[in-house]
Amino acid sequence: MRYVAIGDSFTEGVGDWREDGTPRGWADRVAEGLAAAASEPVHYANLAIRGRLLAPIATGQVDEALALAPRADLMTFNGGGNDMLRPGADLQALLRLTRTAVDRCLDAGIRVVLLSGPDPSSGLPSRRAIHARGTTLTLAVKELAAERELLFVSCWEDPTFHGPEYWCEDRIHLNPDGHARVAHLVLTALGVPSVLRAQPAPRAWRERPLDEVRYYRRHVGPWVGRRLRGRSSGDNRLPKHPTWSLVTPEP
Repeated sequence: MRYVAIGDSFTEGVGDWREDGTPRGWADRVAEGLAAAASEPVHYANLAIRGRLLAPIATGQVDEALALAPRADLMTFNGGGNDMLRPGADLQALLRLTRTAVDRCLDAGIRVVLLSGPDPSSGLPSRRAIHARGTTLTLAVKELAAERELLFVSCWEDPTFHGPEYWCEDRIHLNPDGHARVAHLVLTALGVPSVLRAQPAPRAWRERPLDEVRYYRRHVGPWVGRRLRGRSSGDNRLPKHPTWSLVTPEP
């Protein structure tokens, strides 16, 4: 089994940190689950980079995935989350990018699993616009998956993610519980045994009056600043697993 994951911070694993400060994330957890269930070694590559828009994922990352040798057996494909946060996102263009990328991978003999990321809009400014854009793209990708007879894991439509207990303080990235749930959904869709730990206790998005002020100062302000400067959190970053690495099960 050779499994490659492509995408943005969601797939890179931001928010689910190992003790050494590197991201683990749902894709690593899926690779570990595949290794635990397999009767042969599982090799894993993760080309995702935080902050990436869908265009470089569907082009550059797909190019890198297709260039891996030996060729991948399985790919998880997700993108568009960063596009959804930006006004004026061209949903039809995003769908065309996704369709072309998927067809290239299918033509290469790779099994593709499409994912929609979870809906972060409950805790964000402009929540209605973000929710509407994300829902439209999710439904379009869901139709594409049906046309191509692909597995589609819709985290966007999972109401469990509407609560803050699955999100980091920035309300954009999943915490370890969130990543564990996504991994469970993907492994279950693949028919791989997966046990999900107990759900975290519910809590409120804003527990104190000053929480919203601190949130805007610590997270929204810096995000807007990067947009105004044309910068991204993933600038000058490289993929965490650009080549095949052998994966063994992790407790």
